[in-house]
Amino acid sequence: MSTTTATPPFRADIVGSFLRPAALAEARAQHAAGDLSDDALRAVEDAAVEALVQQQAENGLQVATDGEFRRSWWHFDFFGLLDGVEIVELDHGIQFQGVQTRPRGIEITGPIRFPADHPFLAHFRALRDAAARTGATPKFTIPAPTVLDFRLEPDHIDPATYSGRDAIIDDLVTTYRDALAAFYNAGARYLQFDDTAWAYLCSDAELAKARERGIDTEGIAERYATLLNRILEGKPDDLIVTTHVCRGNFRSTWISSGGYEPIAEQLLGNTAYDGYFLEYDSERAGGFEPLRFLPAGDKIVELGLITTKSGELEDADDIRPRIEEASSFAPLEQLALSPQCGFASTEEGNTLTEDEQWAKIRSVVDISRSVWG
Repeated sequence: MSTTTATPPFRADIVGSFLRPAALAEARAQHAAGDLSDDALRAVEDAAVEALVQQQAENGLQVATDGEFRRSWWHFDFFGLLDGVEIVELDHGIQFQGVQTRPRGIEITGPIRFPADHPFLAHFRALRDAAARTGATPKFTIPAPTVLDFRLEPDHIDPATYSGRDAIIDDLVTTYRDALAAFYNAGARYLQFDDTAWAYLCSDAELAKARERGIDTEGIAERYATLLNRILEGKPDDLIVTTHVCRGNFRSTWISSGGYEPIAEQLLGNTAYDGYFLEYDSERAGGFEPLRFLPAGDKIVELGLITTKSGELEDADDIRPRIEEASSFAPLEQLALSPQCGFASTEEGNTLTEDEQWAKIRSVVDISRSVWG
């Protein structure tokens, strides 16, 4: 069995985001202050992405992302550029363990649509071209539609457009189908839906908060599986769509605790994803038993055993037995290895250095070779 696979997801893969280089962070701050033009910022971003793609190849990856270098948030930037969706100021942020994000939220102001000129398409094309120069497969990440639903605050849906939360679903399906088609036409063959909602369904505390926001949590996993399958049905066979189930990633802290058992049958067994990036870097994720719901076939689970929340490098002799343990519940040929999350889900980034970040990437590659190579 080889670590080198012709199609993604790869034996050694990545979730998506990377720490922002100092020059990029400075340029974005200058742009936000009105001291740098759009074109000048784009030039800095282009150079940073080009360098990042090269670094990924030099560190042994077959895949390349743009590190989400052109984004402030992993999700709000995409949502806020959809027609009918605005990012608004709230009186509270998202509460992590001991820290809270900036107070932003989603508001539905009109019919939800994916615009033909969504800026993320240009972002993908730049990544595509940079990846072509290294021979890597470009991977592009967008937030899952379930996140939009799960993050909607009460009374943040225009009643003149939609009668309530359930009424947005058909347009949400159309929006994401249109997005998949647009990225595919731009050359994308590897996309990822980043998703915190499924992780929250593993947590009684987060489910209680969801009910306070007016979400009916009874049967919600089945509803989310149906939503995703409606979007994924009919996608081209050569378009790989995976998901990353995130337990929260902001300045090295987290939100959700709880094993995957409550969602595993629906998520692994009943959704049409081609692969799953699951966080397994701490005891908060529970055991590997839920992997028994992974159907036999081509679907891949990326075991997120390498944490991005600290710079301490894991011992390969500790990771390999965990992969072996996971293979008791799902075939080894349907497993792979990745970091547990991105290194910078927001532009602030996690609390580790760039050198530590790349050491983690090399470790993923080396361990994968030792297990599957």
